[in-house]
Amino acid sequence: MEKEVSQQTGEKLMRIVMFTLVLSAMSVLMFNFVLPEISIAFDLTTAQVSWVTSSYALIYGIGTVIYGKLADRYKLKNLLTFGLLFFAFGSLIGLASQTFWMLLVGRCLQAVGAAAIPATAMIIPLRYFPPEQRGSAMGTAFVGLALGSALGPVISALIVSVAHWRWLFCIPLFILITLPFYRKNLGEEQGDPGKLDWVGGGFLAITLTLLLLGVTSGTWWFTIGGLLALALFIARIRSVSDPFVQPGLFTNKSYTLRLTIAFLISGIGFSLYFLSPLLLAHVHQLPPSWIGFAMVPAAVASAILGKKGGKLADLKGNSYLYFVASGLLLTCFILLSTFTGISPVFIAIFLIFGNVGQTFMMIAMSNSISMTLPKEQDGVGMGLLSMLNFIAGGMASGVYSKVVDLGSDVHWNPANIYPNGIIYSNIFLVLAALHLGILLFYYFQFGRAKRKSIQLEG
Repeated sequence: MEKEVSQQTGEKLMRIVMFTLVLSAMSVLMFNFVLPEISIAFDLTTAQVSWVTSSYALIYGIGTVIYGKLADRYKLKNLLTFGLLFFAFGSLIGLASQTFWMLLVGRCLQAVGAAAIPATAMIIPLRYFPPEQRGSAMGTAFVGLALGSALGPVISALIVSVAHWRWLFCIPLFILITLPFYRKNLGEEQGDPGKLDWVGGGFLAITLTLLLLGVTSGTWWFTIGGLLALALFIARIRSVSDPFVQPGLFTNKSYTLRLTIAFLISGIGFSLYFLSPLLLAHVHQLPPSWIGFAMVPAAVASAILGKKGGKLADLKGNSYLYFVASGLLLTCFILLSTFTGISPVFIAIFLIFGNVGQTFMMIAMSNSISMTLPKEQDGVGMGLLSMLNFIAGGMASGVYSKVVDLGSDVHWNPANIYPNGIIYSNIFLVLAALHLGILLFYYFQFGRAKRKSIQLEG
């Protein structure tokens, strides 16, 4: 009886989480489309105005693992209350901003609060659902992300067409509607508050910041500093009695291997969100508004099919969903590489395969990683997953932009007959080959072992 009540509460919470993630994803994306207007309003260079998005992303990535660690010690409802209120407070600051520094402070405060949301979305399925039903719960969360990704560009375009871009800060304020529901339904569970290793957390934050700056700016000194900070972080967690992250977490081979695969797949999958708009702009000469609409069908398909992907993981296992997702992603990358110069309508259709595949992939990886974690480390373990997804996206964007700038005159895909967009064709072909390599590794490491266990049980 108690198990049924917990599951019913979990289902309510996941519906609230889905709505929260819609608003959170919209808030991340909406400002990407108004950076030129902000640049003109405050007389800024492209590099200066880019801090509106990069500072948000940096704080967001660091915050996810910190909230995850805190969730192992404190009540999740209190952490989420703090996060949502901070998110709303940052939105009000941004709405009232009259100078660039005030706008930047508003975005940074938004990020401090919003970082609590992915931690919550990952932890609730672990605490309120049995392992055989977590896939469906995580599918609900990814539906929220997909809906937010679809609505973000559209809502942004609509608001900016009738009002000042500052009114984009109003959208996140609707997130306060969810707060009473979280307060009512989230339990009182908490671990031992103890003393938090802020020094270790600081080393981790410095590592993340410097490595990202190193990749995005191409400055080796940042990369070297990041590696030194990483060495200090490792030394710290091995030398204190209650470290920020237990070293034993990284000796869990099943966890670390899956985490590594998720990191690589996130970086490859980020190409769908980063390179596709560039392809549509540079090769097909589409204006920003039409690029946003071209990305919508893929996001809508992900939202519609995300829940089905979670149920598929529960019914047939995470490995089965992984193989389906890999097939969809390989199909997308090969089509994009082969038909780079085809009509944008077909590009939008190809992206449906990719976005649905990436959503299925993240459900499969998140679900399988959650099953490798002991309860006392589920918060920080899933927080590290969210953080690494962010790092992968940040590093990938730096690599992709540099490769696009280099260009290419040689077709690597002999099936591509289009003279335009050779560099995009080559990149997507390489990404398809990388995905195939990771798929083979996954099969021999996890898929084949799963089949053997099924045969033994039979």
